[in-house]
Amino acid sequence: MTEGPETTLDLSLDEARAEAVELAERITAARDAYYGSDAGTVDDRTYDAWMRRLEEIERLHPEVQGQDSPTLSVGAPQSSELAPVTHAERMLSLDNVFSPEELTAWCEKTRAAAGREVHWLTEVKIDGLALSLRYEHGRLVSAATRGDGRVGEDVTTNAVRLDGIPRRLEGEG
Repeated sequence: MTEGPETTLDLSLDEARAEAVELAERITAARDAYYGSDAGTVDDRTYDAWMRRLEEIERLHPEVQGQDSPTLSVGAPQSSELAPVTHAERMLSLDNVFSPEELTAWCEKTRAAAGREVHWLTEVKIDGLALSLRYEHGRLVSAATRGDGRVGEDVTTNAVRLDGIPRRLEGEG
């Protein structure tokens, strides 16, 4: 595998395709180990570097991006043990930044998209579980994992036991 984004422009289509396949296999194996058995096989920095490299290759050579590319999904595949829940809106993952320059560029892009000044509240990212909570008439009716971003798993029975998740919402809305 070629290392570093500075060499991506030099890749032929065949080289790009071969590297994209290799990266997709590595990322998928790491993702399956992490989500399937809670056994991370690579550190976050390595995983993120593989993902960024694959994104760069696919950006410069879109024809190598397969329909099953890891860049097209987030999270974990659906478990067969829990009922599927289709999200009303896709649950996406936040992008990472690795340098002050990338953060500045992201902030500028966000300001431009908003068309106004943006105020920020930042927190340390803690890896964990993302849930979609659905309330009807103020009552919790569904809690689902992110899953692959489109379809998650119904974890309502477990979620109602967590102190931070209200069973009922107060007020108008």
